[in-house]
Amino acid sequence: MEKETWYFIDSGKQSPSYNMALDEKLLQWHSSGKIPPVVRFYEWDPPTLSVGYFQKVHKEINLEAVRHHNLGLVRRPTGGRGVLHDKELTYSVIVSEEHPEMPATVTEAYRVISEGILQGFKRLGLEAYFAVPRTKAEEEELKSPRSAVCFDAPSWYELVVEGRKIAGSAQTRQKGVILQHGSIILDYDEDMLFDVFNYPSERVRERMQKAFKKKAVAINELKDEPVTLEEVSKAFKYGFEKGLQINLEPYKLSSEEHQEVLELAEKYKSDDWTFRK
Repeated sequence: MEKETWYFIDSGKQSPSYNMALDEKLLQWHSSGKIPPVVRFYEWDPPTLSVGYFQKVHKEINLEAVRHHNLGLVRRPTGGRGVLHDKELTYSVIVSEEHPEMPATVTEAYRVISEGILQGFKRLGLEAYFAVPRTKAEEEELKSPRSAVCFDAPSWYELVVEGRKIAGSAQTRQKGVILQHGSIILDYDEDMLFDVFNYPSERVRERMQKAFKKKAVAINELKDEPVTLEEVSKAFKYGFEKGLQINLEPYKLSSEEHQEVLELAEKYKSDDWTFRK
C-alpha cells in the first residue's frame, strides 16, 4: 500500500511568539485544505518557559526568575503545564480529526501520534514505552497532577524510559484539526527549571526537586555518548515516518505565509494573551 505524504518543516531556532504562531497557522492552513498534514521540528531563541492555555501565570510562575534567567515567556494554545524549552527538540503534528488513522478521543489520538516519538527513541537505542496507569491512585494522578511543572509526572501515553518521563506533549483541537506539540529533552538545567515556578514553601520546592530525578530523565543522561540535536532530529524524522507510516516531504513557507505568521506572532507577544488567565 502506498504511504501518505505529509509535509515536514524544520524551522530551526525561532522566537517564542513565532513558534506558537506558526503552529496555529499550520492548523488554520490544514483546516482550509491549503496544506496536507504536517510534522514540524523547531527550537527556541531565547530558551523559553511556555505555559498551558489554562494556567494562571501570576499564581504558578515566578516571573522574577523568568527575567533573571533571561527566558522568553509565552502562552501555548494547548493545555497542560509549564514547560522549560531549552536543550531540546520541539515537535508539532497537525492533522485533521477526520483523518482515517486518528481516533476520536484525545487520549487515543495521543497514543497514535506519539507512536512517532516512541519509534524515534527506539532509533536512538532507548527502550521507551507509553505511560499507562496500573493502579487507581496512578490513574487519579494522571487525571489531576498536583504540580505546575510539566515534567513532574507523565500523562496518559507519554513516553517513559526506566520508569521516568522522557517526553512531554500537549494537544488542542480547533477548526476540525488536531495540533499536538511537545518536548524531546536532550539535557536540562534542574535548578533553572525549578526556579521558574512558585511553591507554597521552600520545603515543598526542595521535596519536589529531590523527587524529580526519580520522575523525569533527559536523553543524554541515558546515553554513554551524548547525542547532538542533529542526530536527535534525524532519529525522530525517521520515527514519525515509521510510527505514522507516512512519507515526509520537506516544505518551505512562501514569503506570504511567513508574513502571515509574523502578523499572528503579535498576538503571542502581547501581555493580553500571556496574562489572560
